[in-house]
Amino acid sequence: MEAPLIVAGHVCLDIIPTLPDAQARLSDLLPPGGMLQVGPVVLSTGGAVPNTGLALHRLGVPVRLMGKVADDGFGRVILDILRGYDPALADGMLVAPGEHSSYTVILSAPGLDRTFLHYPGPNDTFCAADVPDAGLDGARLFHFGYPPLMRRMYLDDGRELETLFRRVRARGLVTSLDLTRPDPDSEAGRVDWPALLARALPHVDVFLPSLEELFFMLDRAQFLALERTAGARGIIAQVDGDFLSTLGQRLLDLGVAIAGLKLGDQGIYLRTTGDAARLAPLAAALGLDARAWANRELLAPTFRAHLVGATGAGDCAVAGFLAGLLHWRTPEPTLVSAVAVGACNVEAADAVSGVPAWEAVQARVQAGWEQLPVTLNLRGWGWDAGRGVWNGPRDRGGQLC
Repeated sequence: MEAPLIVAGHVCLDIIPTLPDAQARLSDLLPPGGMLQVGPVVLSTGGAVPNTGLALHRLGVPVRLMGKVADDGFGRVILDILRGYDPALADGMLVAPGEHSSYTVILSAPGLDRTFLHYPGPNDTFCAADVPDAGLDGARLFHFGYPPLMRRMYLDDGRELETLFRRVRARGLVTSLDLTRPDPDSEAGRVDWPALLARALPHVDVFLPSLEELFFMLDRAQFLALERTAGARGIIAQVDGDFLSTLGQRLLDLGVAIAGLKLGDQGIYLRTTGDAARLAPLAAALGLDARAWANRELLAPTFRAHLVGATGAGDCAVAGFLAGLLHWRTPEPTLVSAVAVGACNVEAADAVSGVPAWEAVQARVQAGWEQLPVTLNLRGWGWDAGRGVWNGPRDRGGQLC
């Protein structure tokens, strides 16, 4: 399947029971030995490959998917769901005989944060060789998602992940990476994530993690201390514009060209390099205006939406950003498109069915779709109402070096 964009990495089957409305904690709803009557179950593909990949497909972007499932019932369900969108979407998937496919039970009650029960399955054996050179032909952008849930990718300080990204970039593709937060008590939770990121990020052009997972990886002790005191407000509500700027600069220093931090209902923060040589390959491959992308610091607030479920919201926002890289030459509409697609996602219970065609997303934005106020302290920032973004104090658009 010829496509400008490849999405590779983690894939699983999401099992989502319909839970009742609740204002209590999920632990209060499910006491030991108790029973909770629920509604029908939703079976959906999950993980970065189907979530981001199918969102791109729904947006109308030709995409090639690369992940690994087992030759069992869950694996067949995953492949059948992909083929239901387009038979060609399953062509790049690997089937591992004798293994058990990955699945996630997602407990997501309205008004409550989600709880996940996850089994990694064949994701743990996925390696760089599972992305063949021939599978990269004709593509311009390669996105990889969720190495914290893929054992081969996080062992040895990410040596396999580095090997994969180094080879993909050598073939002229723009590289993109998304993360997820590992179980702190698991093997992945004990990985030296600062060392892994220092190894991998010089070969990553576009880095799109959430603030929480990146903060956990770069400064676990501070993250856990803040998490204990944050309570219901959450980690994101405790940070400000200066913290975002510091974290963004740290990612640029690690070698990333474009760094985006997903901030939940606060939107997405963007920071980019001013290095002309670093931006040149991205501009050439994707048709970007390198000067417009140089030395940028932006924050796009999310859009007002009817919240049904947040499953896959971050993955769909990534899909919106990647689609924006193919559609727009400048960062502002790319970033706004990302938060718009993420907002569309939460209006459905599963990970992708809320995402409409690209033209419908843009029409909704152009029709005056309301953006939510940002409650973070953005001291020194300026609001650009025409473009729908905040400009940070370190925004130096057009300054190449």
